[in-house]
Amino acid sequence: MTAETVSPAETVSPAETVSPESAASPAGTVAADMWFDPTCPWAWLTSRWLLEVEKVRPVRVRWHVMSLGVLNEGRDLPEEYKALLTQAWGPVRVCIAAAARHGDAVLLPLYTALGRRRHLEKAEWNAETFAAALTEAGADPALATAATSTEWDEALRASHADGINRVGMDVGTPVIAVGENAFFGPVVTPAPKGEDAGRLWDGVLLVAGTPGFFELKRTRDQDPIFT
Repeated sequence: MTAETVSPAETVSPAETVSPESAASPAGTVAADMWFDPTCPWAWLTSRWLLEVEKVRPVRVRWHVMSLGVLNEGRDLPEEYKALLTQAWGPVRVCIAAAARHGDAVLLPLYTALGRRRHLEKAEWNAETFAAALTEAGADPALATAATSTEWDEALRASHADGINRVGMDVGTPVIAVGENAFFGPVVTPAPKGEDAGRLWDGVLLVAGTPGFFELKRTRDQDPIFT
């Protein structure tokens, strides 16, 4: 979900950010970092694609939080989208609080639990949804209260900045970084599986690694397909 698109992407210190060299992967494995906002359906599809990529390519994904609310602060947007962004603060705050309490390893299972409820089961973003997702992810369900608290906003903004500063402000979620290369997307539906997922990964790395390459885009003519 981009800034210009309005269709409904151990305790860790908030100051810490991820560098391409940090958190070394096993020998021969490529480390990829993805920044997501649980509200964005397109980021959800990209994340499911990356999980397929891990099955067919020597890739390990590290998960991080970014925020559509932070990204769109101060922008002139339609009222319907502003309402969506107001709701979007809750899940990203819950994710950041859970990572601070339980470590970054909780982010994937929590994102999966949140995303399934939101995008497949059409659940509302509310305390019940957050508590159920936290419990499923093995996290403290009491962290659901973080949704309405500003306590973790500094850490949220730091995580968001770490991702968006790699690609620039004219894009959105998801952001993926592989080494020195970072990019928005890919935006794809449905999420490719098996070797199709691997082929897309190969192609994305090829274009993203081409010096001077910036954009490849066409008009979306499908809504997200989650099955």
